[in-house]
Amino acid sequence: MIKICKTIDEVRAEVKQYKKDGLSVGLVPTMGYLHEGHKSLIDKAVTENDRVIVSDFVNPTQFGPSEDLEDYPRDLDKDAMLCDDAKADIMFNPEPEEMYAAGSCTFVTVSGLTSELCGKSRPIHFRGVATVVSKLFNIVDPDRAYFGEKDAQQLAVIKRMVKDLNFDIEIVGCPIVREEDGLAKSSRNKYLNKEERMAAPVLRRALELGKEAVAKGEIDADKIKVLIVDTINSEKLSNIDYVEIVDAETIKPVSKIRGPILCALAVSFGTTRLIDNFSYGSREK
Repeated sequence: MIKICKTIDEVRAEVKQYKKDGLSVGLVPTMGYLHEGHKSLIDKAVTENDRVIVSDFVNPTQFGPSEDLEDYPRDLDKDAMLCDDAKADIMFNPEPEEMYAAGSCTFVTVSGLTSELCGKSRPIHFRGVATVVSKLFNIVDPDRAYFGEKDAQQLAVIKRMVKDLNFDIEIVGCPIVREEDGLAKSSRNKYLNKEERMAAPVLRRALELGKEAVAKGEIDADKIKVLIVDTINSEKLSNIDYVEIVDAETIKPVSKIRGPILCALAVSFGTTRLIDNFSYGSREK
């Protein structure tokens, strides 16, 4: 049965023994309410490491004042079963007070990469992500850490942070896992009502049309964005936050496609904000 650790000291004691025994450690950081997408990360980690630790922590520092921290879905028992089935060794489930001591005032900020896409409408989000992930790296001391490519901007931020702060950790990006109708797996999908859930796969259809246009030689980013936006707007329940085409490394908008790019979007259906993307070039999925 999966071992559940609630404190930093417990995790560090386990990892200390792993390292003493010469075992490699993989980390899968999550905010819980695990699904098949998370399981794909754990499965990958299990194949590449001797021991795997899954963090299950809804991180308060990456939520803005009007966002869904209190309502974010949680199901620890279900999460533990999935981790156990996937053969992870430890699930780290701390309370916020364990991760952020009273008076905590130190944060990690990654400049530049966080100013576009989700960073525009969620200005504190990536500071919270970088901070909690750096804390997890310090606690777990993993050899490898696994992140989903659905959160492409987050993955770019983490890779930059690891490089800039000299973490001796391999960051492994894992492909998006989708429902049968193409909707990317997400813990927030449970918020969608029946009509919104039926409408949401338009995101995948729009991205596929955009990717097809790039593959056929279209290099005008605005033309591709119009194609994607018009497709999404055909669903009356959709409300676009952004559709952007950016340089895959710098996350800066491009006008012409002349190298590896990321086409990313964020769209709300009712109160549920969903993200998705495709890459083209060296990061192509």
